Amino acid sequence: MPGTRPTRTPTPRHYLMCRPDHFTVEYRINPWMDPDQPTDTALAVRQWESLRDAYLALGHTVDLLEPVAGLVDMVFSANGGFAVDGKAYIASFAYPQRQPEAESFRRWFAENDFEITEPESVNEGEGDFAYVGGVILAGRGYRSTAGSHAELEKVFDREVLSLTLVDPRFYHLDVALTVLDSERSAGPGRIAYLPHAFDDASRALLAERFPDSIIVTDEDAEILALNSVSDGLNVMVAAGADDYIRQLAEHGYRPVPLDLSELLKGGGGIKCCTQELRR
Repeated sequence: MPGTRPTRTPTPRHYLMCRPDHFTVEYRINPWMDPDQPTDTALAVRQWESLRDAYLALGHTVDLLEPVAGLVDMVFSANGGFAVDGKAYIASFAYPQRQPEAESFRRWFAENDFEITEPESVNEGEGDFAYVGGVILAGRGYRSTAGSHAELEKVFDREVLSLTLVDPRFYHLDVALTVLDSERSAGPGRIAYLPHAFDDASRALLAERFPDSIIVTDEDAEILALNSVSDGLNVMVAAGADDYIRQLAEHGYRPVPLDLSELLKGGGGIKCCTQELRR
């Protein structure tokens, strides 16, 4: 029947998170960060716990990476690597403030029986890489380099679609694009994205490969609405992203609004705090 919402089914997911015990904003490496703006670490922890608890309530598995004093951005665990098929491609961070984080991720993946690949190129893991329909979407322009895209193709033996980011506010792929259905019985999977965050060639590629995408407004993108996580039905999304939430519901998804506004001061949101572990 016309207007009938599609039936969607969630699939169990396995996530890696890091409690923000040391979160604050001490430097500026993205447009959202302002060291002069006060931060509330206790509030950041409570907001992070609401996200973790939501995953657990939905039946997902959450593993925890031990936070390290002085590494204030470790809460953004998505950036530490990219894992598919039991293989982990380790991050090599662009900024020196975050480079020491890589060792914690390397150790965790090794201790949890992932096959590790050390990077030769700058990359920031799931911050710039997304898995959808058997294909890897890979961002470049501000953090991860084109060289890392070639490494991805070699490590995972999967097609890699390179996408160029052009708006400094959306400096990682995961603040400009969300994977809503990573696997579908037919079709390439579904995404949501902000078109003007990408150059012309990337917009054309996304329109061709993902014609049924959800297009998000700039107003919603500015509160990191696209930094969301989907299990195929439930979508953890920034509270206040009203138009995106409406569109998700119209397409048969179940939005789960969450407030991570304190962590937004560090330039991250729901997806930044969530690395998916694909075995």
